Amino acid sequence: MRFELFIAARYLRAKRRQAVIGVITAISVIGVAAGVAALIIALAITNGMRRDLQNRLLGSTAHVELMRITGDGIRDWRPLVAHLRQLPHVTADAPGLYGQVLLSRGARSGGALIKGIIPAEERTVSDLLGHITSGSAAALEPIPYAAPAPVATPPIVIGSDLAETVGAQVGDTVLVTSPQGELTPLGLIPRYQRFLVVGIFHSGFYQYDSSYAFLRLTDAQHLFSEPDLISVISFKVDDLYRANVIGQEIEKAAGPGYQTTNWMEQNRELFRALRLEQIVTFIVLALIVIVAALNILIALTMMVMEKTRDIAVLLSFGVRADQIRRIFLLQGLLISVLGTVAGLILGYFLSWLGGHYRFIHLSADVYSIDYLPFAPRLIDGILVSAVSLGVSLLATLYPSSSAARVLPAEALRYE
Repeated sequence: MRFELFIAARYLRAKRRQAVIGVITAISVIGVAAGVAALIIALAITNGMRRDLQNRLLGSTAHVELMRITGDGIRDWRPLVAHLRQLPHVTADAPGLYGQVLLSRGARSGGALIKGIIPAEERTVSDLLGHITSGSAAALEPIPYAAPAPVATPPIVIGSDLAETVGAQVGDTVLVTSPQGELTPLGLIPRYQRFLVVGIFHSGFYQYDSSYAFLRLTDAQHLFSEPDLISVISFKVDDLYRANVIGQEIEKAAGPGYQTTNWMEQNRELFRALRLEQIVTFIVLALIVIVAALNILIALTMMVMEKTRDIAVLLSFGVRADQIRRIFLLQGLLISVLGTVAGLILGYFLSWLGGHYRFIHLSADVYSIDYLPFAPRLIDGILVSAVSLGVSLLATLYPSSSAARVLPAEALRYE
C-alpha cells in the first residue's frame, strides 16, 4: 500500500479526541450513499417509464400509418395494400377504418374510437387483440361467403376501462351511435346499431383501454355507410427508429394525395417530457451529493486542524508537501468511494425489488400505466459514480491544500 493511502486509511480508522469529526465523517458517507441511491432509483424509474410507455405504444399501435390528405378515405385499397406490402423494410400491414362513436348501455355511455379491422392482419401490426382478458376475438373473423347468414347482432371487442364505464360484460349488448348519420327531411339523424360484446381487452395503457373498440371491417363500413372504404393502412417496419424515413418511402410509393405519420411524431411531446423530467430529476437529486460533499469538506477541514501537529512531524521527517496534500485527497476520496459503493448497492437492489415485484401501483388514468416500472442501467451507475466522485474530489481541494501549507516550526513551537 502506498504511503499516502496508508496514512489516509489510518486517519479514517483511528479514534479521535474530537468525536464530532467522526460523526460528520459518518454523516458524509451516509449522505453520499443516500444521494447515489436516490439518483440510481430516480433514473431507473424514468428509464422504466420511458421503456414501458414505448413498448406498450409500439405494441398497441403501428410504426407507420398511411392516410389520404383529402377526401373521406382510401377507396380501391386492396391493390394499394398489395403494392405497398412489397416495399423494402415493410414487414407487415393492415387496413383499418376509424370512427368516433358513442357507446352506451342503458343510462351509461362513453365516447369510443371504433376501428374496423381484419383480425388476422391487425394482429401483425398491433398486440391489443392479444391482451383479451375476457371472451374472445374469434367472432371478429370475416364470415366466409359459403357460411350461413350471420346473426343479427354483430360482434364487438372493447377495452376494459371502457367496459367499466358503460357497465358492459361479455355477452351484453351495447348500442353504438355514429354521428355520420342519414340526411332526412327532419335533418341529420345519427346512425345507430346494437353490437354484442364478445371480448374485453386490457393492455395496461389507459389511452387504449378507456376508448378503443374493434369491429369487423365490413361491420364498421356498414355502420359508417361507407362500403369498401378504409381510412388508414398501418405498417410495421424492420427498423422502428427509421420509421420517419421509411414513411417517406411509403408516401412516394403510394403516389400523390397520401401522407404518413409515425410513432415518433405521434408521441414526440410525451418522450420529450420524459427526457426533460429525467434531466431535472438528476439535477435536483445531485444536490444531495453536493450537500454530502460539503460534509466531507467540513470533516477534512476539522481533521486538518486536529492533525496539525502530526502533519508538522511528518514534514519534519522529510515528507513532501504534495504527499501531505495527497493524504487528505485520498481520505476524502475514500469517504466518497465508501458512500458511492454503498449507494450503488442500495440503489440497484431497491430498483431490482421494485421492478421484480411491482409493489408500487399507479393510477392508470393519470400515468397511462398501472404500476411504477424500474429499469436500472449500467451506464447510469457509471455516470452517477463519476458525478459523486468528482464532486467529492472538488470538496477535498481546500482542506488538502491547507494541510500542505502547514509550517512545521510554527505548528511545533508550543508543543
